[in-house]
Formats: sequence, structure tokens, C-alpha cells
Amino acid sequence: MRSPTDSADSGRTHTGNPAPADSAAPARPAVHAASGKRLGASHPRQEGPTDLRLVPPALAAWATAAVMLHAPPGLVAGTVITTLLLAGFLLTPRNRRAGPGPAGPRPAGPEPAGPGHAGPEPAGPGHARALSRVSGAAVLLCVAAAAGSAALHGADLRRGPVPELAREYASVTAEVELTADPRLSRPRAGGSHVVPTAVLIEADVRRVETARDGAEVATRAPVLMIVDARSARPVTRDDGQERARGPEGKPSWLGLLPSTRLRVEARLVPASAGGDRFAAVLRVRGADGPETVGEPSAPQRLAGRLRAGLRAATDGLSADARALLPGLVVGDTSRVTPELEEAFRETDLTHTLAVSGANFTILLALLLGPPGLAQYAERRGLASRLGLSLRTTALLGGALSLAFVVVCRPDPSVLRAAACGSVALLALATGRRRSLIPALATAVLLLVLHDPWLARSFGFLLSVLATGALLTLAPRWSAGLRRRGVPPRLAEALAAAGAAQAVCAPVVVVLSERVSLVAVPCNLLAEFALAPATVLGFLALATALPALPVAKVLAWCASWPAEWIARIARTGAALPGAGIDWPGGWAGAALLGALTPVALPIGRRLLRHPWWCGACALLLVLLVVQPPPLTRAITGWPPPGWRMVMCDVGQGDAMVLAAGEGTGVVVDAGPEPAPVDRCLRSLGVTRIPLVVLTHFHADHVGGLPGVLRGRSVGGIATTGLEEPADQARFVRRLAADSHLPVTRAVAGERRRTGDLSWEVVWPPPATGQAVGARPVPEAEGPNDASVAMLVRTAGLRLLLLGDMEPPAQRALARSPAATRLADVDVLKVAHHGSAYQDPGLVSRLAPRLALISAGRDNSYGHPAPSTVAALRDAGAAVLRTDRGGAIAVLGGEDGGGGLRVARH
Repeated sequence: MRSPTDSADSGRTHTGNPAPADSAAPARPAVHAASGKRLGASHPRQEGPTDLRLVPPALAAWATAAVMLHAPPGLVAGTVITTLLLAGFLLTPRNRRAGPGPAGPRPAGPEPAGPGHAGPEPAGPGHARALSRVSGAAVLLCVAAAAGSAALHGADLRRGPVPELAREYASVTAEVELTADPRLSRPRAGGSHVVPTAVLIEADVRRVETARDGAEVATRAPVLMIVDARSARPVTRDDGQERARGPEGKPSWLGLLPSTRLRVEARLVPASAGGDRFAAVLRVRGADGPETVGEPSAPQRLAGRLRAGLRAATDGLSADARALLPGLVVGDTSRVTPELEEAFRETDLTHTLAVSGANFTILLALLLGPPGLAQYAERRGLASRLGLSLRTTALLGGALSLAFVVVCRPDPSVLRAAACGSVALLALATGRRRSLIPALATAVLLLVLHDPWLARSFGFLLSVLATGALLTLAPRWSAGLRRRGVPPRLAEALAAAGAAQAVCAPVVVVLSERVSLVAVPCNLLAEFALAPATVLGFLALATALPALPVAKVLAWCASWPAEWIARIARTGAALPGAGIDWPGGWAGAALLGALTPVALPIGRRLLRHPWWCGACALLLVLLVVQPPPLTRAITGWPPPGWRMVMCDVGQGDAMVLAAGEGTGVVVDAGPEPAPVDRCLRSLGVTRIPLVVLTHFHADHVGGLPGVLRGRSVGGIATTGLEEPADQARFVRRLAADSHLPVTRAVAGERRRTGDLSWEVVWPPPATGQAVGARPVPEAEGPNDASVAMLVRTAGLRLLLLGDMEPPAQRALARSPAATRLADVDVLKVAHHGSAYQDPGLVSRLAPRLALISAGRDNSYGHPAPSTVAALRDAGAAVLRTDRGGAIAVLGGEDGGGGLRVARH
């Protein structure tokens, strides 16, 4: 059933002559001339060339804003005055007057329509000159506006007392207004410890009072508040989920809403240099919780209740669904684990974790109908089925846009999503491609003028590039695929994913120094689940407040597609060839950008030859999957007969001891999950009888989730000194989640699995117990409590020292096991080859081969030159991961103690 408006709209062509909407007959010549295309069917998208007039002003404003944010005031003023004068000169009546064309002045009145008259006759050169002057003036005016806006925003970083107080590291009492949701920083390994998490809050300082003179000054300066998470940790329930309120009913730092006003005591410190959008950093003493002096606005309170309702509706779901659904719907990623975030980054699915134009497009498609039908009068969306006119539908879409911005927070990323989604609104409502590029240019121009900091945002750049690719490249690629027999729906999906990846890949390289080979298939597979997960998630959001049980049912239904997306990300990231390293920075981006136009014509030619296409697809699959037999035949890795591999995990330790086909004992896990997981996958290890964690420093246990991922593990053995305590809790929590026993390794313990055996030679069963003739000194820290192992395999003896330091090394040299340690074949050098070594132990060991695990260009100076020299003086060959990657130790051909090595 068509509405009257739809019926009237469907019976017009671009010449104003009536024609049936579904007619397949050839269009009139006037339509062909107006469209500039050879297509013969009457079609709403049959239009003239793309209108690019707004593109130069938008690009000029973008570039100007990026440059002028930190420009001196004199340069900004000169730029504004100069561009305004030039624009005024171009717009003077004399310069605007167009000269007559070759055919003389055109009479006023409408042009006749008919065969041979597609529209007005071409204007003369005078008219073209006038248009060029107007276009130039528009560019200059946009440059002036962008320079002025950028200067005003940049001035916020310099004016007022806050920047000066920050340079003095002053203690202040400040009244601040929150401008974004609080968030937790991601934990990361920093040497032996994990850098503690903190609550990060963007805010504006409205009043500041110094402790020195007590004077209170009104101001407005953007700052980044940092609250120590240990003193600001939210109260948790038994299931580990965060609660919005802390002790005595006070809101926790993480439960605060934007527009809330706080009074805080803090120290001001300078913000990092180089384009930072904050005037200072406010380090808050947050032990007593936030002191609220102004409640959030009513829209923010409503948005906060809706977001909290969605979190409550997802509480009972699996970990992945509980983390992803709030991110898919409203951009709430507070529950996304670092490991899951890394998987999404490896597969270029990060855009699904943040609010983007895709979220808004899905909602608009539900309202207006699927994109494939939006170009026709029968749109089949909810609005059409309810009999709403196009004008009413447009108003409803505008209201939906406003609600989307309020619920998802009006910060720059959400505004960018709403603007890019508005481009999709225009596409769905009109089905006209010609108007989409001007709409995108308008969105870019308005957003950059509203918030010039977007001009320096990589997220904004990626959004614009992806949207532009979907509007320009994707339709052409989709048409080409359909001409070659690809089904229409699959052709659209392939073209959209391929176009976005081709355009955005050079920018992604700048950030990650890596090109994903699984991005297109992963995005294609995730696309099928994204729409149902988003729609069901929004329905759960809408029903959470009035009917939480209904919202829980909807969230449970949405959890299935959400888990599918998470499974795609994890599977894609786990593939050995998921990505290839690429030079970083803008040089690497330029190289990839130059190669892409060369590769695209080759791809077009390949499409004409199905056999070549199949061969290339098979080659790509083999490159990504990297079957172990094929990989070993081509690369020689892993080498046959390997007995021990020191993985390249950066600044940390991770070793694998061969214990049979597909089986290995893992000693330490490195600082991050991804490197050790890749190492184990390259070795084909799927069964791990035991994981030995020599001590609890982060660079040895932080990668434990990567060891456990997708493998059968028998148990975990650790040292008895559970320090640092937070890392020991981390290990025990992972073990409990995986139902793994945790045992304590002590000196004298002997174990065997297959033809691999080992003896624990350190630490002793109890601190202070006598070893040999002398008591063992108290451990000075976790390093001296490291588990040390003497390993026997294939006739070789390997000594793994963990991070033992000289006191423990000297005690080990006096222990009963010392007689068995002389003349070992391989020594895993303690503490990444630091200078803190006992020369007596090195002399007693006299290893043939010394292995050092260290990160490239690490800030600790590991390994120390003195340690390397001492090992070589003792007759050892020294190999290190920071200069050659992973190292494999191989036994002799006959198992008689021969020693060989291989590098990856």
C-alpha cells in the first residue's frame, strides 16, 4: 500500500515527464543526456555526474583546522583577514559579472523539454569564470571560519590560570564539569609490574582555588582528570559486576554522568606536548570518593538510566555477550577485556565496539526499509507500513537522530556517527547517489567547524574515508561483481567490505604497523550478525526501564549474534597469517596507498579468469591458515627435532619444552597474550601438561591467557612467594576460571612427561631453611624466589634460572644440586641478561650456549654488555631474541648430546 506522497513521488523522472516506477523500458534521450550515463532503464539513481562543489571547501576547512589549533594568534589573525579580503574581492559585482557566451545572452524563462533538450544549453566561458570565482570565495570563507574556530578552541588551552598553575605543579581545589563518561585505563605490563589502572575523566575546570593564596578564579579550561583506581575502585557485587554507587550511597567515580559538577582537591601537571587537547592534567586524590556540587542534566540522567538498564539486562549473559552488547548499542566498552579488544583490533572489527554510523544506519533501515529497496517508492520500512508520509518519516528520523546522540553521549565520536548516519538517512530516503557526496562534505564541514579537534582525529579520518568509499567505490564494485554473476546481496557486501578496507588500510597502518589479511572475510561474516544484535540490543535498551524481564529476554536473543561476532574476532586473530607486518608511520601509509591502485586493476583482470581467481584465493587461504606441514616445508619452522624454544615475546620470558607430538611444557608466558599464543601456534602445541610460572612479575605471567587459549592444560606450578599480590590474584583467578589446579614448585621436586624430565633446583621448601652447610638468606623479592629448573631432554641439560639475582644465585651455587649444574649445555640467562649476575655461578655452569630473552630497544638496557662479555669469556655462544627473534634448541641427530640451534 503506497501513501499518496509516495505515489506522486514515484511517477516522475528527472525531466518531469510521468513514467511508471517499475518500468524497464529504455528512458528517453533527455534522461540519458541529463544523466551522462549510458544506462537505459528509468531508475531513481539515473542522475547526472557527482556534484563535487562542496568537497574543496570541506577539505580546506579540515586542513586549516588541523594546522591552526596550535598556531600563534598572529598567524591566525593574518590568515582570517587575508582570506576574508580575497573572498570579498572575488565576490565584488565586477568579478561576479559573467560575460556572454558564444551564443549570446540567454532569454529568461524555462527551457523547453523534449527530445534533444536535456536541460539548459551550456553556458559561456564568462559564466564558468563567475562560478569558479564563487567557488574560490566559498573555499576562502571556509578557511577563515575554520581558522577562527580552531583559534578559539586552541585558546582554551592557553588562557586562564590553569596552564600556568600546571607548569608550577600547584595543588588546587577545583570545581569541574564532566564532559564525557569516566573510563578505566587499560592495564599493561611495564617491566616487572603491571602499570596500575586509573579512572580517566574528561572535564572542564570552571573554578580553581590555589592552596597558596586561597583566591578563587572563574575560568574554563579542558583537563584530563586521573584518579588512582586503587582508591577509586567501585564497590562490586558477588558476581564481580560494577555497582554505580560506593560506600554510604555515594556515587563511585565510574558511576558519574557527563554534566555533573564536582569539587576536587588535586595537583595540576602539564599535559603531554604535541597536539594534546587538554590544558592540563588534574591528578585527583580520590580516596574519599567524589564530592558532587551539581547534579547532571535531565537528558544525561535519562541516558544514564537507559545505559544502566542495558547493563542490567545483560548481566546474566556470557562474558563475551555481556561485554559486546553495550558496545554495539551505545558504545559502552567498559566490560570489554584487553584480550577481546586485541582480537577485534587484529581483525579490523574495532569499529563494531564503538558507536559508529553503522549503528545509526541500522536503525534508519528499520524505519525506512532495507537499502536495496530504499530507492523505490515501496520502501517497506516501518514508516511505510504505518502509512507515514515522507515528510513525517523525515521528522521521525530527525527525532531518532537526536535520541541517538543523547543516549550515546554527545561527544565527538557520537556526533561523527550521527553525521555519517545522516548521510545514510539521505541515501535511504531518496535513493539518489548524486546528493550523497555533497551531504558527506557538508557533514565534514559542519563537524570540523563545531569541533576543530576532529581534524586531528584518526577515528574521524577513518569514518570519513569509509563513508566516502561506500558512496563512491562500493556501488561500482558491486555492479561489476553482479555483471560477473555474483548474487546481488553478496556483491553488495563484498564491495562494501573491500572498498572500506582498501581506502582505510593506509591509515590503519599508521596506527598498527600491520596489514590485516582477514579483515574483509571477518567483516563479511560479522555483517550478518551485526544488524540483529544491534536491533535487539536497542529494543532491550528501550524496554529495560519499563520492563526489565522483557529486556533480559531480548538481550538473551541478542547474545547469540553478539557471541558470533566475538567468535569471528577470536578465530580470525588466532590464525597464524592473520596479518603481515608493514612499515609504520606516514611513509608506510604512502607505500601502501601507492600499491593499492596498482593492485586493483590486477584484481579486475583476474575476475575475468575464474581459474586464476581460484588459484589466488587458495594461495591467500594458505598464507592465512599456514598449515604446519606446508609452513615447515617452506620456512623450516618449527625445525624438526626441536627440544626447547625461547619465544620472542618482547621484554619478558616464555619458553616451550617439547614433550611429544603437539605437546609442550610452558615455562613463563611473557607480558602479553598475543605473542606467546602466536609462538605456541607456530609450534603446533595444543596440549600443555604443565605451565610453570617462575614468579609473578607481569613480564612472566601477563601472557597466561594466551597460553590457555584453545589448549588442553593440565595445571599450573608457581613459586611460593605470591608477590606482587595483584599478579598472583590474576593467575589464581585465571586458573579458577579454567578449573586448573595450582601447585607450588620447590627444590627437590622431579617430574617427567614423555622423554622430557626436569628437576626443580630453586627455591627451597621454606624461607630460611638450610641448604647445604649454610642457611638460605631471606628472599629480597620475587626475583630471588624464582623457580629454577634443570631440564634433561634428548641428551641435553638445560638450566632455566628465571629472574634469580646474585644472592639467590650464590645460594644455589652452594646447594646440593650445584654438583649437577656444572657444565650444562644450555643456560637461560637470569633476568634478561641484566648486569646483576653472580660471576661465580657463571664460571661453575660453563654453558655451551647462553640464551637471553629481551625486548627490542627496551628501556632497561638488557642485556648488559658486561653480562654478554662474561658469558663469552666463559666459552658460551650467546643468542638473544631482541636481535633474531625466537630461538630453537635441537638435540643431536642420534640423541647423544649434540647441540644445534635454529632461528625463526
